[in-house]
Amino acid sequence: MKFLVCISKVPDTTSKIGFTDNNSKFNEAGVQFIVNPYDEWYALVRALELKEANGGSVTIITVGEQSDEPVMRKALAIGADEAVRINAKSDDSFFIAKQIAEYAKNNSFDVVLCGKETINFNSAQVPATIAELLDMPLVSLATKLDINGNTATLERDVQGGSEVVEVQTPFVLSAAKGMAEQRIPNMKGIMMARSKPLNVVEPVSVEAHTEILSYELPSGKTECKYVEADKMDELIELLHNEAKVI
Repeated sequence: MKFLVCISKVPDTTSKIGFTDNNSKFNEAGVQFIVNPYDEWYALVRALELKEANGGSVTIITVGEQSDEPVMRKALAIGADEAVRINAKSDDSFFIAKQIAEYAKNNSFDVVLCGKETINFNSAQVPATIAELLDMPLVSLATKLDINGNTATLERDVQGGSEVVEVQTPFVLSAAKGMAEQRIPNMKGIMMARSKPLNVVEPVSVEAHTEILSYELPSGKTECKYVEADKMDELIELLHNEAKVI
């Protein structure tokens, strides 16, 4: 079975965030980048587990520039067989999904796995758009995945609980927490990743649907007021006159 796992380069959550060009561009200087956790910890690792149990191959794909290759090498070190980089830079979800869908269409994958969202944009648009472009079923927010032959059984989160669904391959899924456990690449995997193929593919022509006009940092933390336990009247007054509902 052939798995295609979509990965994205994102800033580490401990990085200091800033912007340039009148707040219209993200400033990458000094930022540590990682594989998007939803892509790595859940989508990629579950694909590897299924490959190890049933055979097949795992290919990772990203839409990005040469600077994205270090995080791709980490995904290879974890166990992916090969990597594909679509040679383009875009923050537009449709553009990214179109590039991935075109590659998947030409290479006949059984399952396309994505993280449910990236931790920098949180739009969760790419998996559904890929499924639409490929005319495949989509299972979103999947927390479990098992495959028997051409039939996949998935569990997904829904409001108030979870549901179990079955789908025939090929299909697309977005992976949420619970799909798998994080893997740490070992030295053997890191050394082998250096020789695994990383293919660069030129993008297809497609017009982006959105553009980023500006970024804005969230407001800083406000001062906290502490009230002694025996001064309930003061607490009530503060709640009435100063507390704000956000």
